[in-house]
Formats: sequence, C-alpha cells, structure tokens
Amino acid sequence: MSQESPATTGTADHAPAPVISVKPVILPAPGRGVDLHVRISAPAHGTGLPVIVFAHGFGSSLDGYGPLTDYWAAHGFVVVQPTHLDSRTLGLAPDDPRASQIWRFRVEDMKRILENLERLEAAVPGLTGRVDHSRIAAAGHSFGGQTAGILLGLRVLPPAGSGEDMSDPRIKAGVLFATAGTGGDDLTPFAREHFPYLNPDFAHMTTPALVVAGDKDQSFLTVRGPDWSADPYLHSPGPKSLLTLFGAEHSLGGIPGYEAAETTDEDPARVALLQQLTTAYLRTALHPQDTSWPEAVANLLRGAARLGRIEESV
Repeated sequence: MSQESPATTGTADHAPAPVISVKPVILPAPGRGVDLHVRISAPAHGTGLPVIVFAHGFGSSLDGYGPLTDYWAAHGFVVVQPTHLDSRTLGLAPDDPRASQIWRFRVEDMKRILENLERLEAAVPGLTGRVDHSRIAAAGHSFGGQTAGILLGLRVLPPAGSGEDMSDPRIKAGVLFATAGTGGDDLTPFAREHFPYLNPDFAHMTTPALVVAGDKDQSFLTVRGPDWSADPYLHSPGPKSLLTLFGAEHSLGGIPGYEAAETTDEDPARVALLQQLTTAYLRTALHPQDTSWPEAVANLLRGAARLGRIEESV
C-alpha cells in the first residue's frame, strides 16, 4: 500500500560543519587498466560518521556533484567519490575491450572502496577513528543510479549480464537519482544496441532506498515517458520511497555540479529540497532512531508542495 504526501524538508536540519576534502586518493586496481582515483570529503568534527559511496553519471568524475556531496559532508556524512572508467577525464575508446563491461567495472570500483575504507579514512587528516563502518549507503545519478542499485540487489539481465547477484550486505540504504527503468521493449533501438546493460531486474533490490525521479525527465534511451525513472521504486520490494520532482529534467535542477553545462532545468530551490530530503532520508535509514525522515514527510513547509511529492511502500 502506498502513502502519498507533498514533498517537504526536514525539520531537524543540522547546522553545516566545515568540510575537509582530499583528492585524489589512489587505490591499486589490478586488471582495471588504471588505478582507482577517489575523493573523500568529511566534516571537520564529529564522531560515528556514516558513509555515502557515490557513483557519478556517465562521463563525470570525482569532481562532480558538489551540490550534493558538499552538502552531505557538511551535514555529518563521509562521502567517497570514485572516478569510474567511463569518465571523460580518462578518454576510454569505444572499442576498448573494457567498454562492454563498463557497468561491471563500476560495481567493482564501489566494492574496492568498501574493502579499503580504513585506508581511505587514514588519508584524510583527523578522520581516523571517527567513521562508523557499519553504516554505509550507496547513491548515484543516472548510470550511477544503476551502479548503486546493483549494490542494493538490482541484477543486470542478458545480454550484458547473467542476472547474477552482485549486492553487498555492507550497504544498508541507497538513493537512486534519475535511474534507468526496465529494458527490453521499453528501450529505443539505439539504447538496445549501445547500452545492453540497461536491462535491469529490480525484483531482488530489497535494500531500503529513496528513488528520485523528475516528471519532465524524457530520456532518449526509452520509448516511454518520464515515468520510466520511477521503475526502481515501482518494481522493487519495499521498503522504498519515491520522490517525484515537478518540472525536473535529468539533472534534477542542477545536481551534476555547480553551473554544470548539462543542467537544462536549473532550479536552486529544487536542488535545496534534494539536499535536505536526501540528508533526512539517509539519517533515518542509517540511524532508525533518528526522526529526520518522518518529520520531512509529515511536515509541509511553505512552498515545498509545488516542487514535488513523496510516496512510500512498506
């Protein structure tokens, strides 16, 4: 059963803290062709800090998504951002033998981070001993949403995958921004030819997650409408939440970066709502005794209703 309410901001938003950010921290990655470069951002003070591992969209890098990652770090999270192989900064050729398995390399990047959290923690001055390794979330935008979703239980079906389980029990929650929906006949011929990994099975994606979709996000990859990006919510088992942003296109108001050229729907209010709602969601998902999320859902703040709505499944 679905509960629906206007989108709101949390009522227990904490004051931002100074942020320390270190890049690149380099993790050896045999068989990848290039070592994994990572950025870590964390609040300058506080203990028991939860972790967000963030997967960027196709072509971006560890330098992207500042409007989200800076905010999360300033509000109590350690944020880890890898540069995946599809990044424009690496210039991977389309005929590179790694290209057909780029989705799999992305998941391996995320797991490599999880396996090296202590090393990454030690790379940030003053962070050692302040991180809660038992509270980890995965988040991602666009292609990165599928990457994070795989850690939550999403499976990639043939022809690119075999439907194998690549989930990770260390991940306790997720946030999927503007993530691709079902494949097969829902894809355009171009997408079927060039992006065969866009054939997900959400039936096993059991880890709690917030799915964010824009109701004007008309992708060239699907023959369907913007409702396509709500599929990770509609076709996965609960507990899940869906935030539908009114008027939002693929950049969701500007999350890929400050003044990012790919933003076609710039809206600072929309980005601010996303900052606050995702922070509230992850606080509660990783600390169930925290009431930030139910407060965000229950309390309609002035002007927020025009920006979107929230639905929840149990």
